[in-house]
Amino acid sequence: MSKVTTGATMSLDGYVADPSHGGFEHLFQWYGNGDVEVPTANPEMTFRTSAASAAHIRALVERTGALVVGRTLFDLTNGWGGRHPMDKPVVVVTHRVPDGWEPEGESFVFVTDGIEAAIARARSLAGDKEVGVNAGTIARQVLEAGLLDEVHVDLVPVLLGDGIPFFSGLGIAPVEFDGPFRVVEGTGVTHLAYRVRRPA
Repeated sequence: MSKVTTGATMSLDGYVADPSHGGFEHLFQWYGNGDVEVPTANPEMTFRTSAASAAHIRALVERTGALVVGRTLFDLTNGWGGRHPMDKPVVVVTHRVPDGWEPEGESFVFVTDGIEAAIARARSLAGDKEVGVNAGTIARQVLEAGLLDEVHVDLVPVLLGDGIPFFSGLGIAPVEFDGPFRVVEGTGVTHLAYRVRRPA
């Protein structure tokens, strides 16, 4: 069965965005502060990172088979112009299929019957690779459903002061993790990976 992970770039005070879903000029500086090019599926989006961060991104893309996102992120990005930059199929958790989109296409699958169904669909798309879940409400729902295996953090040395936490509105705290089992020091970012500790 596919491993389910969530990952995000996060400030030192635990936010993945500011209160208005912004702040990315601070959080995402590491995507452009190096000299190693990392192309994406979007020809207009090429990262230029440190060598360590470039290797981290390439490994992430290689081991990921499908993504699960919420409707808010899908709408904020306008569906990434029709294809996610990672060039992976995306399962969108939503109450209704947005106008102009098919319920299931090559790039996007819209699931309207809950997080468990969304993870099951993503696992079928991912094969033996990982399912990546976006941070915030979706990550919280997956963790609370007992379906999350790992948490990956790209920790950036900035304080946002307020904003959207990695796990928004978590109702099962405290949750403990093992690790970090992977630490990669990039320029302006530290890539960390933790395993969700299962109850005994």
